[in-house]
Amino acid sequence: MESGTLDQSATVDELVEASIKVFEADGPSGDVSLTRMFLMMHSWYLSSADLAKTLLVKSQEADCSPSRQLQICHLIKYWISEFPAEFDLNPELANQIREFRDLLTANENDHLSQLIDIESVPSYSWRRQLSDQSQTLSKKSKTSLLFDHLEASELAEHFTYLEYKSFCKILFQDYHSFVMHGCTVDNPILERFITLFNSVSQWIQLMVLSKPTAPQRAAVISHFIKVAKELLYLQNFNTLMAVVGGLSHSSISRLKDTQALISSEDRKVFNSLVDVVTSSGNYSHYRQRFSECEGFRFPILGVHLKDLIAVHVALPDWVDRAKSQVNLVKTQQLYSILQELALIQTTPPSITERKDLLNLLMVSLTQYHTEEDIYQLSLQREPRKAGRSMSVSSAPTQTPVIEEWSTVKSKADPALTGKHIEKMVESVFKNFDTDGDGHISQQEFESIKHNFPFLNKFDDVDKNEDGMISPEEMIEYFNKAISQLSGKMGFVHTFVEVHSIKPTRCDHCSGVIWGPYKQRYKCKVCGVNCHKACQNSLAVECRKRTMSVSFEEFACPRTRSLSFPPPLASQQPGRGSVILEQSRGEDVFDTHL
Repeated sequence: MESGTLDQSATVDELVEASIKVFEADGPSGDVSLTRMFLMMHSWYLSSADLAKTLLVKSQEADCSPSRQLQICHLIKYWISEFPAEFDLNPELANQIREFRDLLTANENDHLSQLIDIESVPSYSWRRQLSDQSQTLSKKSKTSLLFDHLEASELAEHFTYLEYKSFCKILFQDYHSFVMHGCTVDNPILERFITLFNSVSQWIQLMVLSKPTAPQRAAVISHFIKVAKELLYLQNFNTLMAVVGGLSHSSISRLKDTQALISSEDRKVFNSLVDVVTSSGNYSHYRQRFSECEGFRFPILGVHLKDLIAVHVALPDWVDRAKSQVNLVKTQQLYSILQELALIQTTPPSITERKDLLNLLMVSLTQYHTEEDIYQLSLQREPRKAGRSMSVSSAPTQTPVIEEWSTVKSKADPALTGKHIEKMVESVFKNFDTDGDGHISQQEFESIKHNFPFLNKFDDVDKNEDGMISPEEMIEYFNKAISQLSGKMGFVHTFVEVHSIKPTRCDHCSGVIWGPYKQRYKCKVCGVNCHKACQNSLAVECRKRTMSVSFEEFACPRTRSLSFPPPLASQQPGRGSVILEQSRGEDVFDTHL
């Protein structure tokens, strides 16, 4: 069947035959777009092992001529060259191709077996690693690493470097798994990228709230507005949305005294940035800007993941009840989205990174606090005004202690955590031990504390009470904090069954609960959500949203959200929006895509 007749639907066999006919004695002879789409997208309706088996059977048919065998071998060669990761990550598929090659050799078809070079497939294990290898830090660099003193452009560039590096590890198999399962279960690479996105948004909130006075907090907000502007200049829309989302969060937008100190010019810039990433019109403003970009550009991955799921849910895989005709309209739409994401990985940003800054950013971004903890810190910074119906805790204002390291797994790898801690402490001492005596004084500690919200009081770290903090004491402090967070807490929730009109993540398995036909269980007391099957396994503390949180104790961390928080247009700084703090409910817990 000619490729021109494959516009709407085709059988799997017709697609296989059309792909074979593209090749001649010396390789592809015409347009390979249909063949490439089929080889990338076939897993939607045919496993790779089954596709390989089909090709092997066709090559061994009695009426298969030598020229047809050559065409099939060229098709397999093209498959390997265009999608090598599939053969590296799928041992069953690789073994099938090896057996076919050996069969050709046994039949004295060496010229055909030489086309199938399965052994030259590179290893993709490095792309599946969840953490960076140890990096050698510059011993001569004494540049200040106070985050709020960094140039906005430098911070934006290093945000971009980190996210792009994480993005390049995502393969087609990760997208396919996400779409088919509707969540990131058994998908650690995509899970880690989404975690990094959420970490940027949360870290920005903590950086603002770490400042004790309204002028200081306003200065930090203005600085991050400049960072967001630089991100737009770099065409990094993903991190731009994370920054805008962090500054738009209710824990920041409710700070009326702080918001009043932000200049009208900064407010105008921020509103224009919000307009770029707003979800109105199905992100029409973002889509327009993104389509006009040239060179390096970094998409809001959450938008494109939603597009993938929307196409997958809206269109059937097959056009007939017998499931014999593949829906090529759906295949083409999915392919267009995935092909665009793949091409972005081939155009890296032009950025010269600083290893020490990257190291400190990575460690700072891998702290985790619950939504409740951050909101309570916001209440401590600027308590509710007199006359509000809710009382305010009299707990003293202080920076919350260090929480769990970056991982959506409930239990971090101790060896990896220890390595991160040692690297962080090394960088801290190299850049903040100004007199070079190998210890951190109380004055030096204040500089660190104001820029790393996860640090607590000086006396908590200075265990021997000699007025100085040694590297060993700082490492011990962080290790102890991690160990105290590893406990598992379980409390009874009061669940009610509700419809999930918009995507909501399950606080147990982190899967997506999406669609009016899906049901979710929501706790009336604390607002956590989960699948019906997960309600009895949920290990999240049940706390009332309005209850005061004491930062003297380590709170049980809630599973990190795996969705992308959009900016809240109704909560932009300076717009006089009112946040109903008496019942945070959906306004806070369901602000994710």
